[in-house]
Amino acid sequence: MGDAWDVAHRAAAAAGVELRELTTLEDADRILEVMIATWGEHQLLPRELIRALMHSGNAPWGAFEGPRMVGYVLGFLGREGDLTHVHSHMLAVLPECRSRGVGRALKLAQRAAALDLGVEVVRWTFDPLLSRNAYFNLVKLGAVCDAFHRNFYGEMTDLLNRGERSDRLVVRWDLTAEPPGPAEERGVVVLDRAGPDDRPTPAPGDRPGAGPALVRIPRDYHALRERDRELALAWRDATASAIEACLGAGLIARGFSVGSTYVFA
Repeated sequence: MGDAWDVAHRAAAAAGVELRELTTLEDADRILEVMIATWGEHQLLPRELIRALMHSGNAPWGAFEGPRMVGYVLGFLGREGDLTHVHSHMLAVLPECRSRGVGRALKLAQRAAALDLGVEVVRWTFDPLLSRNAYFNLVKLGAVCDAFHRNFYGEMTDLLNRGERSDRLVVRWDLTAEPPGPAEERGVVVLDRAGPDDRPTPAPGDRPGAGPALVRIPRDYHALRERDRELALAWRDATASAIEACLGAGLIARGFSVGSTYVFA
């Protein structure tokens, strides 16, 4: 195994899990169990599709505590212009095993497997309002976000996304890049938080130019949504508009701060 696999297995050991390639029908059932625990019964991939991915050279990877699988990452080869990449469609970890590095270990396994194929870019999408996911993607992995789509998946029925417009940032993870660490909040504020309830506040008259631009989001969107659905909707619309303005100015999201702020540059 090369250095990429050494890095992945060290991360897994630190998280208290073992990484294994998932290749059997029983593994497909294990994936479905973690999937249901994460998204509920309404967001399932058919078992036969998971099996087909395994058979076609797109094997998922699992994180195991002894015989129990506690997380998985699932993707497939994609094409964008002349670029072959891995599209990382799903990453899930059982609720009781989160916040200890299991997800990072799984992503590093996916990275090592991609590099073995000669692929140096991984793509995926995520909800731009989820601060924890943004920190993981941009800070811990060192990815950037270079595209955005409103309602990318249309209406979704799973527990996490039900009733939401499925806006998604598109991630580009260059597998040979080093993670930059948390970003400093320097630049023009395009979207801010204001007031005791952290209402979205577009900066009047300030539009992104050639320099860095800041887009602040809620620190915990899911908690905010449970508390105030109307405020959550306002955040979704304001964040979409701010991200579109930054991308329209030729900027991409290159960093994320500990203060839940995207830094576009």
